[in-house]
Amino acid sequence: MNQQDLQHIAQSFQIKGDVVEVKPLGNGLINTTYKVVTAGDAPDYVLQHINTAIFPDVDMLMNNIVSVTSHIRGKLEAAGTADIDRKVLEFVPCKDGKYYYLFDEKYWRVMVFIPDTVSKSGVTPESSRIVGETFGDFQAKLADIPAKLGETIKDFHNIEFRLQQLKEAIEADKMGRLAATRDIADEIEKRAESMTRSERLYREGKLPKRICHCDTKVDNILFDQEDNVLCVIDLDTVMPSFVFSDFGDFLRSAANTEKEDSDAYDKIRFRMEIFKAFTEGYLKTASAFLEPIEIENLPYAATLFPYMQLVRFYADYLNGDTYYKIQYPEHNLVRSRNQLTLLQRAEECIPEMEAFIKEQLGK
Repeated sequence: MNQQDLQHIAQSFQIKGDVVEVKPLGNGLINTTYKVVTAGDAPDYVLQHINTAIFPDVDMLMNNIVSVTSHIRGKLEAAGTADIDRKVLEFVPCKDGKYYYLFDEKYWRVMVFIPDTVSKSGVTPESSRIVGETFGDFQAKLADIPAKLGETIKDFHNIEFRLQQLKEAIEADKMGRLAATRDIADEIEKRAESMTRSERLYREGKLPKRICHCDTKVDNILFDQEDNVLCVIDLDTVMPSFVFSDFGDFLRSAANTEKEDSDAYDKIRFRMEIFKAFTEGYLKTASAFLEPIEIENLPYAATLFPYMQLVRFYADYLNGDTYYKIQYPEHNLVRSRNQLTLLQRAEECIPEMEAFIKEQLGK
């Protein structure tokens, strides 16, 4: 993409000031991102190409994001929050009023650049507490959002859908890999009834869906230069889901003592110090709106996501590694056994998880 085209795209949005330069920004894995530098006192902007291979419904995607950021901004204004423009992302409409622009068969969006920020990525008890508190607050602010949001990735965290995909992979057994790995299939099957409880409770009207971020990690929080939390970013996956999505998915990766593709299975532990720090932060901000059934199933959430990832890795292995990138033929099998081990270690910790949650609620 040449400078002239990038400047044309940027200037198709209702930005303030004259564009001086459009230059690459960051190293995003999903969306190509640029910084739009403007002249004088006008703010700078972020120009981003939307990856329609992952998010095909751009209209729904941007409607979700604008609804969420507008609602949060309203909450901050009502609370008299200082420096609001640094506390929530602001997306800029095009001159035709839409929040995306189509150019050369690619979709683009623009948001206001927030200067002097810091991003983090390390997992420690302290960072986990911050993540829990920040995303609990994010959910709390959106608990009363009136807008109807869509699923930007359909059935993203639907465990029944993932188990159906696995069933089809087992029946097809395209690569003839089932016989040698039948133990994994058996471990998944014996938990299928208990692990699909969230979808059953939802159908019974007992478990609500909330607006969740669905990609809970410290990388998706912006900090200022003094390490204070500014706002949550990367809102593409914000959609209706169970609160378990934000709770369990963070712990799946953060609480594992090993990387998800490590074959050092004997070293895999479920880090209760991470669980406790994250849960303490999360309940501090989220307990005010959570229903009892949501709170009592948080330990279930901590086991659901290793289970769901196990199902996905194993189905991909049986299908011939068509979804996840692999570095060697058994990569997805190793990932599967890694997640199975993490699941087993997490299950062993459930009584301790339950006791800790009761202790937090009693404070």
